[in-house]
Amino acid sequence: MRIGDLADGVTRGVEGLAASVSETFLEPVIRLGVTGLSRAGKTVFITSLVANLIERGRMPQLRAAASGAISAAYLQPQPDNTVPRFDYETHLDALTGTNPHWPDSTRAVSELRLSLKVRPGGFGGLLGAVTGPRTIHLDIVDYPGEWLLDLALLDKGYADWSRETLDRLDQRPGAGTFRAALATADPAAKLDEPTAQALAAAFTASLHAAREAGFSDCTPGRFLLPGEMAGSPVLTFAPLPAPARATPRGSLWREMERRFEAYKAEVVKPFFREHFSRIDRQVVLVDALGAIHAGPRAVEDLRRAMTEILGAFRPGRNAWLASLLLGRRVEKILFAATKADHLHHTQHGRLTAIMQALMRDARRRADFAGAETAAMSIAALRATVEETRSQGGESFDCVRGRLLDTGREAALYPGELPEDPAVLLDPAREGAEDWLDAEYDIMRFAPARLTLKPGDGPPHIRLDKAADFLFGDRLG
Repeated sequence: MRIGDLADGVTRGVEGLAASVSETFLEPVIRLGVTGLSRAGKTVFITSLVANLIERGRMPQLRAAASGAISAAYLQPQPDNTVPRFDYETHLDALTGTNPHWPDSTRAVSELRLSLKVRPGGFGGLLGAVTGPRTIHLDIVDYPGEWLLDLALLDKGYADWSRETLDRLDQRPGAGTFRAALATADPAAKLDEPTAQALAAAFTASLHAAREAGFSDCTPGRFLLPGEMAGSPVLTFAPLPAPARATPRGSLWREMERRFEAYKAEVVKPFFREHFSRIDRQVVLVDALGAIHAGPRAVEDLRRAMTEILGAFRPGRNAWLASLLLGRRVEKILFAATKADHLHHTQHGRLTAIMQALMRDARRRADFAGAETAAMSIAALRATVEETRSQGGESFDCVRGRLLDTGREAALYPGELPEDPAVLLDPAREGAEDWLDAEYDIMRFAPARLTLKPGDGPPHIRLDKAADFLFGDRLG
């Protein structure tokens, strides 16, 4: 080794250490995880959040924006060179262009760094006086909600997972083909690869059908978003009924069990090691209105999914995860019911109350303690306007927007959410098939055509309040 090479190596090491120290003390980083359950709108949330942090005219409930503490916000290259960049510019153009449309969903992990220049008055003390304005980096990590739910698999063996999954099949639509395939499969028989592939394909189709019907807990998550793993043995397994006797090596049961364990080791653990373990704050977006529209069983499935998610943020229950995090934990978790613009504002409080009740129940069932949690109802991009219509001598508070399928304008009266969340949650817990005395309608609205004034981001509902809860305390 030449002396010059050694000197270069030492110099790079010193520079790297200096950069690390600078980032820790002078340019702190907030890593915000964004995930969602069953089409809750992650891409729209991230796009609108960034746009409204850059142009802060619609962010009065973000205290650092209202006080003027944030003097500038700008995008920078992300620090993780191997993670795809969140395609902010393309998504923003889709939402705000001359022909606005919902952007394509992201199907893997992506990341975006937004840097905020914050005035020192927000921090006080000698450090603020010496350093002047500080740069705070907001690293937004976007990942599918199904991947977060996969963490619960680490606590389960194949037999337990199979039993729980098969027990849920009858509560969901679209499982008939998989049930038929199971009826002809013998877990104790010698592995036949076409049989294994047919079972996995039918099981995957049942997961897709459940998600389309508004169900939230659709794991294993990579079965829905396989990417480059499509067709690999690690995604070629399915739940089986437990055999009556021990099965020999090489049997269908034993091979399915081996692949299930490989999925945990080679898919689930790397995700949590490389991404999840570094998150500081987390928002979980929930299409609660979609679940309510789908019926009591979908609402109960949502509650179960929220329980699993809160369990994921309680690393003490899992020795592997506890050793990985080494005392680090997520500080705040927000469950946000999206699409609040599908309701008149007079019902927003009821939607929030339903989310709060679901969260309290999930906290209790998950035996959760640690991170600060909150629930609220939001719309990251407001696609409707409100109006009151009269019919038959009665007045109805409606929302009006451009229908996604036809492009024509239409008004929606979705029905009245109950004042008491128990009216929904009790039938859901009891396994009711339908709501007894109410119907809740839903329409698919396209983004509205926008004309934005200078300094204003896209219109939203309580996105600023969500931002203030998630990271406002770190901005002064």
